[in-house]
Amino acid sequence: MARISAESDKHGDLVKLGMSIRVRRKALGLSQEALADAAEVDRAHMGKIERGERNVTFLNILRIAVAIRCKPSELLQDAGL
Repeated sequence: MARISAESDKHGDLVKLGMSIRVRRKALGLSQEALADAAEVDRAHMGKIERGERNVTFLNILRIAVAIRCKPSELLQDAGL
């Protein structure tokens, strides 16, 4: 089974997930720094997640979802995943 990394994300799924996070964050009027603080994720790492440059962990998806008041499944659904 092939490993999925930011470099091997040929379908752009990480970018789609990052965009889903960014859209919800902006809809709440949160800065990237405020979201990172609320989700307990480093701000620079949050930027990479939103740009699809990092293969975000499941636990970080959970933390981000709580911080932007949605279910993790909603983030994935919004991303078309």
